[in-house]
Amino acid sequence: MTTHHVPGLKPTNIILHRQNHQLKIEWNDGHTSFYDLNALREACPCATCRGGHEFMGAEHDPDLIALTPSRAYSVVNLNVAGTYALQIEWDDHHSAGFYTWEYLRRICPCENCQALRGADSE
Repeated sequence: MTTHHVPGLKPTNIILHRQNHQLKIEWNDGHTSFYDLNALREACPCATCRGGHEFMGAEHDPDLIALTPSRAYSVVNLNVAGTYALQIEWDDHHSAGFYTWEYLRRICPCENCQALRGADSE
């Protein structure tokens, strides 16, 4: 089992850096993730953005590093949804996606998490 599939994984701190255009998440296992806001918007996990329910699930998770955003996005509002996810309202008025802790950790763009995903697919 890799660290991005740890049961009970959750953030201890979530910081929106508007000037750096990043979302920073510090996790309860000591890991820190930095997400580019444009790539995060393009990786919205809702059924509409994914192209339908058949494209939902871990096997269809995007590679944030490989995403080329169609435009620059800004966060209008950031809310914690219960104890399991972030709901982000974007400046394009989209807010349907629930970015679960598991999803956010699975798509972490850092080199260590990329290496773990590569090892998982072998």
